[in-house]
Amino acid sequence: MMSLAVAGKALWVVLIVAWYLLRRPFDRRARRAKLTVDRRKGADTLRLAISLTGLGIIPAVYAATSQPGFASYAPSPVLFALGILTGIAALLLFRLTHKALGQMWSVSLQLKQDHKLITTGIYKRLRHPMYTAFWLMALTQALLLPNYIAGLSGLAGFGFLFFSRIGAEEQMMEEAFGEEYRQYRARTWRVLPLVY
Repeated sequence: MMSLAVAGKALWVVLIVAWYLLRRPFDRRARRAKLTVDRRKGADTLRLAISLTGLGIIPAVYAATSQPGFASYAPSPVLFALGILTGIAALLLFRLTHKALGQMWSVSLQLKQDHKLITTGIYKRLRHPMYTAFWLMALTQALLLPNYIAGLSGLAGFGFLFFSRIGAEEQMMEEAFGEEYRQYRARTWRVLPLVY
């Protein structure tokens, strides 16, 4: 019978693969669109690398090798069950955000030619639901991987990206959409309804 620790690793791998497969068609379409603003170079590339390290590289090493072993702890069935729920929620939200954005989606601080401000669907109440999906994925990683370093590295890595990028992203949107964005910002939450 598979141990809970092995099941957590396997489920984390399945979620990462599903995450990639959901994003792939949108990424291919978005790459074909011409850019009018591209702020990926420099600081944003570093932010993305740190986030990838926490959400991908460190947990992948743990899933493959169980290292760093000194940071492991006994897995919990309750945390595992919560990890399944948050993982499903993350994937659903991830799909909804990509579908709503279509070609307006970008992995970085970029605006497409004829870029439109999306304010419907999942974006009606939240300005950054894709970040909400990433927070849920990082939480899922912490719940499924019973290792203090591998489990929590996603929260740390993505947290760094989020808190160092959100201001620049909102400034870019305000510069591009002016009053329309200011009104949208005034009636929405950033990532969590009624909280933030």
